[in-house]
Amino acid sequence: MWSDSRQLGPASAAPATKDAPMSASPRAFLQVENLGKAYQADRPVFADVNFGIQKGEFVCIIGHSGCGKTTILNVLAGLDTASQGHAFMDGREIAGPSLERGVVFQGHALMPWLTVRQNIAFAVRSRWPDMGRAELDAQVEKYVAMVGLAHAIDKKPSQLSGGMKQRVGIARAFAIQPKMLLLDEPFGALDALTRGTIQDELMGIVRQTQQTVFMITHDVDEAILLADRILLMSNGADVDGRYKPGGLAEVVENPLPRDRTRTQLHHLDGYYPLRNHIVDFLVSRAKAH
Repeated sequence: MWSDSRQLGPASAAPATKDAPMSASPRAFLQVENLGKAYQADRPVFADVNFGIQKGEFVCIIGHSGCGKTTILNVLAGLDTASQGHAFMDGREIAGPSLERGVVFQGHALMPWLTVRQNIAFAVRSRWPDMGRAELDAQVEKYVAMVGLAHAIDKKPSQLSGGMKQRVGIARAFAIQPKMLLLDEPFGALDALTRGTIQDELMGIVRQTQQTVFMITHDVDEAILLADRILLMSNGADVDGRYKPGGLAEVVENPLPRDRTRTQLHHLDGYYPLRNHIVDFLVSRAKAH
């Protein structure tokens, strides 16, 4: 179930070693190789981060604030650059923003002067400038319906609740049919009931579309519910008088059935050992050693 940070594939795959370069094995759909970020040369935030994500896989990353989770996501989104290493998607190095990668942040980032329909149509038109009006409307309405907002499609953001705005953001990201979806704590500001409802909706859409997803979360149960694998990040720390940068400390395979639901989660065999393992990491092992 639990593996070291060099593992790229399923639990049965052989982990890469220092003697075998990461490029020696076939690249995953998304491949991160030796990634590092330093704002101060002698104290990198993280270094030598390696992982792969297969097409259709849902991967969550967890770690304390300051470990570099959002920096990694921004590098994958093309919104930031790494100090070392490379990231590849579908065989090409990521070198800037692209509509092939949809991003949803904690803030919805909707244009307040546009309706739900118009906000999503703007994104769809950016992806397919020559799309006809009827096809555009159908594309927008399909994904608005997927997040349960058909009744609010012609409302402006000021008329929506926080949870509804986040649903619009998710619908907009899915509507451009990206090759990969990047989620930066998209439910972090929502109340527990709304958060749970949207988690269920997201899980349903991901299963329906076979979307590849990389998601940041601080919520252990959210990660266990949604993710096929969970990446555990450590923070940098001074160890024996020397600074050791943070990095990818462990890759945790989720052994629970993929058709799990929020209501049944805590009844499933393996849930408590998995949860306790992740919580133990966050409480006692998330500092670099």
